[in-house]
Amino acid sequence: MKETRREWLKSGAGSALALSALSVAGCGAGQTQPGEESGLQMVPLDYGRSFICHEAPENSVRFWIESRTRILDEKSGSSTDYYQCGSCKSEDTFAEKNLLVEDNYDFLPIFGDGRVLIFRRHAFVDQRYRTVTSSKDILWGPPRLVLKQGGVKELVGHDQIHQATAAATPIVTQTELWNAEQGLRAIIECPTKTLNISQTKKVYQVDTGPVAYPDLSRRHNPEIGALSLAFVVFNAPDFADFVVEQPTLLKKDPENCQVFHYSQPFSRVARNRIFTLLV
Repeated sequence: MKETRREWLKSGAGSALALSALSVAGCGAGQTQPGEESGLQMVPLDYGRSFICHEAPENSVRFWIESRTRILDEKSGSSTDYYQCGSCKSEDTFAEKNLLVEDNYDFLPIFGDGRVLIFRRHAFVDQRYRTVTSSKDILWGPPRLVLKQGGVKELVGHDQIHQATAAATPIVTQTELWNAEQGLRAIIECPTKTLNISQTKKVYQVDTGPVAYPDLSRRHNPEIGALSLAFVVFNAPDFADFVVEQPTLLKKDPENCQVFHYSQPFSRVARNRIFTLLV
C-alpha cells in the first residue's frame, strides 16, 4: 500500500519499499534540513554517499544509488520513490577464477514500491532485457536504504552555476515532468556528471545519465514498469531533452540487426532546478 505524500515525508523512507533502516547525515545550521520537504520539493541526496545495501550471508550486495525518480499520483495524493543503481557486469560471484561470464551483459537494478526492475543489456536484443520481481524474492536479502543528505543551495542564473562548476562542488539536478490528463507528475533527480559552460554566451548545459525516465502517458501496473533508462540534457529551466535506451536498428547492417542503444531523442516541457551540495 502506498503512503500519502505527507506520510512519506514524515517517515523519511517508504514502507512500500520494505526498508529496514534509514541513515541520514546531518545538515549545517540554517540550511535545508531533511524532513522539510513539502509539496513537490524534495531535498537532494548526496549521491557520493547514498547506497542500497543487502545483508544475505552468502552475498551482501551494496549498490550505489545513481538517480532517484519520484512519481506522484495527484488523484490519490500518494508518491513513490524509485532508486536507480549503478551498472555492473554479469559475473560468477566469488569464483576462484574466470570471474566474468563469457556471454557478458550489463546489469542494472531499480528499486521501489516493494519491487525491483532489473535491466540486463546484452550485445543483442533479448527478451530478458527488463524483468520485474518482488524485492522479497531476490537472493541478496531485503533492500536497506542508506541515504545521506547535507546542506544544499539552489543555483539560479548562469553566474551561480558557473561558480559552482568552477569550484568543482557536487551538483545535483531535479527535472519535473507532468501529465495533467493522467494526473501524474514526476521528479527525476541525479548527480550531474557532465556540465558544459560557455562564458562567452552565458549558457550552461547539463548532460548526464543514466536516469530512470518515467512514462507518464498512461498509468502502468505495476508502476515501476513506467521506468526506462535515459540520459537527460537541458540548458534552460523550462524544457529537457531525453534519449531512451531501446531496441535500435544498426543502419549499416545488411541484415537489419538491432541492439539496445540510446536513440530517438525527444523533448519535454519541464521544470529544471540545479543544486550544489555545501561541503
